[in-house]
Amino acid sequence: MASLSGFRVGSQKGSAGSPSSIGDDGSCTLMEYVGKRGLNVEDDLVVLLHHIQYACKRIAALVASPFNQSLGKHVGSSSDVGSDRDAPKPLDIVSNEIILSSLQKSGKVAVMASEENDAPIWISDDGPYVVVTDPLDGSRNIDASIPTGTIFGIYKRFDEIDNLPTEEKAMINSLQSGRRLVAAGYVLYSSATILCATFGSGTHAFTLDHSTGDFILTHPNIKVPPRGQIYSVNDARYFDWPEGLRRYIDTVRQGKGIYPKKYSARYICSLVADLHRTLMYGGVAMNPRNHLRLVYEANPLSFIVEQAGGRGSDGKNRILALQPAQLHQRLPLFLGSLEDMEELESYGDIQQKVNPGYEV
Repeated sequence: MASLSGFRVGSQKGSAGSPSSIGDDGSCTLMEYVGKRGLNVEDDLVVLLHHIQYACKRIAALVASPFNQSLGKHVGSSSDVGSDRDAPKPLDIVSNEIILSSLQKSGKVAVMASEENDAPIWISDDGPYVVVTDPLDGSRNIDASIPTGTIFGIYKRFDEIDNLPTEEKAMINSLQSGRRLVAAGYVLYSSATILCATFGSGTHAFTLDHSTGDFILTHPNIKVPPRGQIYSVNDARYFDWPEGLRRYIDTVRQGKGIYPKKYSARYICSLVADLHRTLMYGGVAMNPRNHLRLVYEANPLSFIVEQAGGRGSDGKNRILALQPAQLHQRLPLFLGSLEDMEELESYGDIQQKVNPGYEV
């Protein structure tokens, strides 16, 4: 555990875990933390989380494998290249299959809705939960060893619609408002593999200890700073932005905003990685285009950010207040520090309505 000595949870103040949840060496695993000695998450959810973390360990190994080069290539003929920037790759598909298999084995999931599937998959009549997921966000970065991630959200199943046809009840269960999330998380595959999650009582991050195979609590009760000094956006698209967004970026990078320091740009083009840095250091991570998925990305990540004291918005509305109308519905997404988000939204016109050169 020497590699984690700087993150001993025993020395953290205000942790949601009680002292009895800490091991003799000062460590606490994810399963211990969500069990009855920590957050006291209900047993069915603990079982489900065990299977999700197992799937993510498999994906982490796959992403880090020296044999995954062929898995990172686009599916389809050469004529398809560039026609769809989000065309699925084999690595996406394999990750999707890994998660589906783990959810099936858990016995706790009724429906899985994935970015990789056209429609939700009905898994079990007995499962109490619904899982929505982006199995491998940022997968086109794999060949360059840029961080990628898995995103997931967990809802309670609507028991009252069990009498409906399977396809109909699967869709209704998958289109729940983000306000109904009972848990959400992402896993960052980078120099470390980090699982960051919320169960409605704070946001907590766990780092994979490869010597034991356990996710160890390293960042209990994450609080995103109320203001940062970093903005994360693809500003190569600056001239496509609306006036309000251009004025905001011009203002803060000159140090003329409410916070009188010059902001820096940090953009990885990996949503999970950009968000994780924002949680740690503050600021705003954004995609002003009508591009990111409400169900699989915006809702789970906004829940995580809000539980850390930040805000998730589409530029006008709180993300978790939106009601999904379509499974693959897209929207702009702005995530980050509360004061930075309030200042950004005060500029009004920050949603990019035109997307020249991009397929939606």
